[in-house]
Amino acid sequence: MSTNDQALKQYDSNKYRTPDGYTSDIAVFTIVATEQRAYKPPKMKLALMLIQRAALNAEGDPNIEANKWALPGGFVQESETAFEAAKRELHEETNIQDIHLKHFGVYDEPGRDPRGWIISNAHYAIVSENKISMRKANDDAAEVKLFSMDQLQKLSQESKLAFDHDEIIQAAIQQIKADLLQTTVAKEFLPNTFTFSELQAVLLTVTDDPAIKSNQAFIRKIKSLPFLEAVPGQTTQRTSKTPTQLYTFVEMDVLKPIYTAKY
Repeated sequence: MSTNDQALKQYDSNKYRTPDGYTSDIAVFTIVATEQRAYKPPKMKLALMLIQRAALNAEGDPNIEANKWALPGGFVQESETAFEAAKRELHEETNIQDIHLKHFGVYDEPGRDPRGWIISNAHYAIVSENKISMRKANDDAAEVKLFSMDQLQKLSQESKLAFDHDEIIQAAIQQIKADLLQTTVAKEFLPNTFTFSELQAVLLTVTDDPAIKSNQAFIRKIKSLPFLEAVPGQTTQRTSKTPTQLYTFVEMDVLKPIYTAKY
């Protein structure tokens, strides 16, 4: 008998207290247009998708934290990882799939869930505005709605967020702000080819850095960035009265703040 076999033979799982549940929650972000402007990118803002927990769950029983707003999510099944569960739950509760999804934290504070000892994996997802328009409430979600950052603050002040989701949401907001400025994830909010002002408008939803706000400084910057390249012979007038150069992202790893750092 091998050492592992011997160890397993004497192992007794009943000696240990295990969690009452293992869940995945997903902060789904998009950028929505707040004002259309001729020959300019629309004014935009960052928004987060929440579900309103139904009065009854899928089995017809009273739902925990009923009527409160929450991140979409649910329990991880024995046959899947937390990441796989996040993708499945997002599709079941909102009808959204095939998107950028990233794990960013584990939440296990004692007492975080009134149902017992429940550990949650936090993920954030980036969804384009046209894809998120296909959202719909499924499973035990009564409603699916987008909230601006100001509206989220109001929900928090009025204690209308379920569980410890206020804490998770604040961490997710900081994560997406950092990733937009330090990685090439902004491409998830843009068409395959875009103008400098369209990229600038996306970044300005999370920062007011002068190096990004200044049109002249920003266009000089993107011309020097190795992960952006001009598309030869392609221009557009959707953000300017005169033809404007189109750019595209080049796949590469980036290891520092990319729009303000020097290259």
